[in-house]
Amino acid sequence: MSNDQRTAGSRADNVLRVLVLLSERGKLRVVDVAEELGVARSTAHRLLTSLRGRNFVIQDAQHVYHAGPVFTKLGLSPTRTTELVTTVHPLLEEARARTSETCHLAVLEGYGVRFLDCAESMRPLRVGSKVGMLLPAHNNSAGRALLAELPPPAFAALYSRGVPGVPGSARESRAALRRELTGVRRRGYATNFDESEQGITAIGVPLRDRTGRAFAALAIVSPSIRSPRAKVTEYARTLLDIAERVPSLFD
Repeated sequence: MSNDQRTAGSRADNVLRVLVLLSERGKLRVVDVAEELGVARSTAHRLLTSLRGRNFVIQDAQHVYHAGPVFTKLGLSPTRTTELVTTVHPLLEEARARTSETCHLAVLEGYGVRFLDCAESMRPLRVGSKVGMLLPAHNNSAGRALLAELPPPAFAALYSRGVPGVPGSARESRAALRRELTGVRRRGYATNFDESEQGITAIGVPLRDRTGRAFAALAIVSPSIRSPRAKVTEYARTLLDIAERVPSLFD
């Protein structure tokens, strides 16, 4: 075997080891990969950059790497995602029972929001499941609920080039989204009236752990035809009531 073949084989093995680490831990830093693989940080960075280029991982504003769209699509989702879905699913079912509408669990993934689980409405006219979809976080309720929780530096880093699809300069689009998120923080919940999809109304609230950190969001989605503003407020109260019980589930 030539030196080139040995080098290629070693690199391929390291890439696979990084994917295994990600599946076990759910998130990785460059220093984590360097220590576990026994390589230089520059080498670890190149491995992660290569995986990011193929959408196996994404990098957040704190330079932490998380599972990307390809990783999830191939069924390689981290164990913590399975645990999250298993733990929160009964709350989705409760929210559906109390509202008769479709309810989703979602997490922030870069500047998108990934839908992990759903309790679908039993009504003939209903919003279907979006499980597995990655949608822009800024124009749906679950995404806005989570973006509103980001510290200013993280928000600025996430949208350093502006908000995709929002007219105006990068500065103007960020300012417009910041104003929207200020309202979300004030109310405690986010709304979406026919913005991500015509005829659909949605309400989202963040789920927090015992430290107050938001790690996911619950959203109720319903046909706009039966969701007047008064009903939206009622749905929001239901979600906020359910979200208050979440920290105790992760003791």
